[in-house]
Amino acid sequence: MKNWIVESIILAAGLIVLGLLLNTGINNFTSRDRVVTVKGLAEMEVAADKVIWPLMYKDIGNDMETLYTNIQSKNKTIVDFLKSNGISSEEITVAPPEIIDMEAERYINQAIQYRYNATSVITVTSNDVDKIRKLISEQTELLRQGVVITGGDYRFNTLYEFTGLNNIKPAMIEDATKNAREAAEKFALDSGSKLGKIRNASQGQFSISDRDANTPFIKNVRVVTTVNYYLKN
Repeated sequence: MKNWIVESIILAAGLIVLGLLLNTGINNFTSRDRVVTVKGLAEMEVAADKVIWPLMYKDIGNDMETLYTNIQSKNKTIVDFLKSNGISSEEITVAPPEIIDMEAERYINQAIQYRYNATSVITVTSNDVDKIRKLISEQTELLRQGVVITGGDYRFNTLYEFTGLNNIKPAMIEDATKNAREAAEKFALDSGSKLGKIRNASQGQFSISDRDANTPFIKNVRVVTTVNYYLKN
């Protein structure tokens, strides 16, 4: 009789413990289904640290040799202008001219005044953005020397780049994650819950764009982080 009572007590205690474990397990399972997904945005304005400046001009003529001489002379004028303003030879690239023989173009039916149409490009690639911006504003000096720099061709637009993304990535990711957590905490508060641990997270791609059309040398860097948090009662 005594052994039966002891066994009954042990069995009852085991059932109670099992019930508590099942209850805890069910609560944990239910809690794991309660997740909030938030996004954290981080933005930063930075100055471009690299510039690609193409100086493009056009020339026309009927004699190839004369045209070639003119191009060589204008190229020298441009290169001398650049070097006299502190641009090194390593920063200057002179591309071969693109020459179109107008008489060879089948779609032209009317009489042509000049047979050859040449496009020449000298490109400056530099990390001294401020110096190049200053030179761009002073390129009218070339006009005085007989070289007309032509604009309007999308192939030869001045490009500004930011190459220091790796230096600011950690701080921006930290900022984006912090903003995501603040949004999650606000959601948990409004819903009468408590914020739990991170279930998972994903970092979006960094994007670099011009701040606006008028200041392409100022870049806007942006990243969005997505974080899933558990919610607790």
